[in-house]
Amino acid sequence: MTTSHDGDAIVLSGLRKSYHGRPAVDGIDFTVRRGEVFALLGPNGAGKTTTVEILAGHRRRDGGEVRVLGADPADGRPEWKARIGVVLQRADDLTYSSVLSVRDWVRSVAAYYPTPRPPDEVIELVGLSRQARVRASALSGGQRRRLDVALGIVGRPELLFLDEPTTGFDPEARVRFWSLLTQLAHDGTTILLTTHYLEEAERLADRVAVVAAGRIVAIATPQTLGGRASATATVRWTGPDGTQSRRTGDPTAVVRELGQRFGGAVPDLVVQRPSLEDVYLEMIGQSPTRADTRQPVTGGPA
Repeated sequence: MTTSHDGDAIVLSGLRKSYHGRPAVDGIDFTVRRGEVFALLGPNGAGKTTTVEILAGHRRRDGGEVRVLGADPADGRPEWKARIGVVLQRADDLTYSSVLSVRDWVRSVAAYYPTPRPPDEVIELVGLSRQARVRASALSGGQRRRLDVALGIVGRPELLFLDEPTTGFDPEARVRFWSLLTQLAHDGTTILLTTHYLEEAERLADRVAVVAAGRIVAIATPQTLGGRASATATVRWTGPDGTQSRRTGDPTAVVRELGQRFGGAVPDLVVQRPSLEDVYLEMIGQSPTRADTRQPVTGGPA
């Protein structure tokens, strides 16, 4: 039986969930350490959202052992719920059919927690200060997503679940939100994040797990996923005959050789290793060379 210990916020083993006889989650295992930012990456239908919903106590599992902050989320006790924050992909329709304003909603949710963040501070953090007195029902799609995030973090959660949190954010709001998550992590909040934005995962996550067809394909840091750190590099430069390139396992030696050849600076020198997108697409069975025909990495449901 899987058990949690002080260093782990989440421990799951053999997690399974099927819908109409078809597996959505097919034996997932991973551990998230306390204070870690852990990202789940995967194409639409990979099982990311189902996994998060089970971990947050919003959906029952069919099998496997799960511990979240030392408890089984299926129990869903109030004192356990007060320790977590949840921003699911599917928002509560009640929030956006009421006459309550943004400030009203954040204040009302804050009242459920023993030591919440100041509501106006949270509203500012998610970029809704100008809409604080606007009814939630009148918000745009992106603004509603920001309110979802505000409601998820106002209780100062020990563990925060974020399912595609920045969908609908403009670039400025997304960068601001990344700064917020960085600060939350610095303060000790454990974060489990699903995202289609690979830049988001690379910037925020301590580790990433690639999920495909309900199973974990790989778990590593963003920098080492798929052997990125040691993968063959491409060195490009401009020579007398135009742009030239060389693939090598030792780019430092090639750059040194070019420096000697050119007697100093090498014109238009670029050293490239596989990007996170390159290794991600390879892991889920999509070729980076077919970028014009594949489903976009950003956007869409999980």
